[in-house]
Amino acid sequence: MKILGIGNAIVDVICKVEDNFISQNNLTKSNMKLIFDENEFKKLLSNLKIEKTISGGSVANSIVGLSQLGNDVGFIGKISNDNFGIEYENGLKKENVDFIYSKKKEILPTGTCLILITPDSERTMCTFLGTAGKINESDIDINAVKKSEVIFLEGYLWDEGDPKKAFDKAINGANKVAMSLSDKFCVDRHKKHFLELVKNKLDITFANEDEISSLIDAKNFNEVIEFGKNIKKCLIITRGAKGAVSIIGDNVNEVGIEKNLKLVDLTGAGDLFAAGYLHGYLNDFTYEESLKKGTEMASKIIQQIGARL
Repeated sequence: MKILGIGNAIVDVICKVEDNFISQNNLTKSNMKLIFDENEFKKLLSNLKIEKTISGGSVANSIVGLSQLGNDVGFIGKISNDNFGIEYENGLKKENVDFIYSKKKEILPTGTCLILITPDSERTMCTFLGTAGKINESDIDINAVKKSEVIFLEGYLWDEGDPKKAFDKAINGANKVAMSLSDKFCVDRHKKHFLELVKNKLDITFANEDEISSLIDAKNFNEVIEFGKNIKKCLIITRGAKGAVSIIGDNVNEVGIEKNLKLVDLTGAGDLFAAGYLHGYLNDFTYEESLKKGTEMASKIIQQIGARL
């Protein structure tokens, strides 16, 4: 297998809302809110009209993108044997993803993420992790890890206790490890651990400018470049309108964004950028070609609703 994703198995529930829905429900636009109370989540959902549901989760989106580009891919994520869980597994199988997890009835339901799209195309997420966040060592198929050229992890999944043990097991058995820092909220919450991962455990790190700046307390982008050079790994940074940068040792590459795009929904832009970049990495593209492939995939996805091409 070329690449194995390990991440939150979450059903994306996409809804269009007006700006006032965000403020009325005490949400912060463009950010993710974790909801721990199942009833609170159900109440939010009850007021919304669902546009569509997709087998989502950040790394799952990337893995599907890699499958669509013709790569041999797999995914491990924890689901329950309920309606959303069955829907989730079928959704991935339809995309030729080898789903390496045997579902059973769990105490918590399959994870769900409300993606609220406001008229400005920004996405605000409310995530009820359900059983997805309860991933543990026994859920990781070590043979699948060892047979993959690369494993791809997400910062969203990292947490103290069982998820950390699952991460450690996967990292220790892997040939190469890539990870997305996922969200500034995750970085701020786990700064010490993420910094240790980026410096010492990961071969490839994906981050946006806010996430990496927060991780290393950078005052400007030059400090980020210097950090990238010093760690002697592969650091890939998306910079919104400024394009994307890869720092691999002293080798710094930069590409701009595609112009005149019709922005519809920014959901999945980072996930599909990672898919494009990793496709290049797995198929011996140059650093610049890999960045361009990432940018091309991100440009396609932001012109439609949802994180699936």
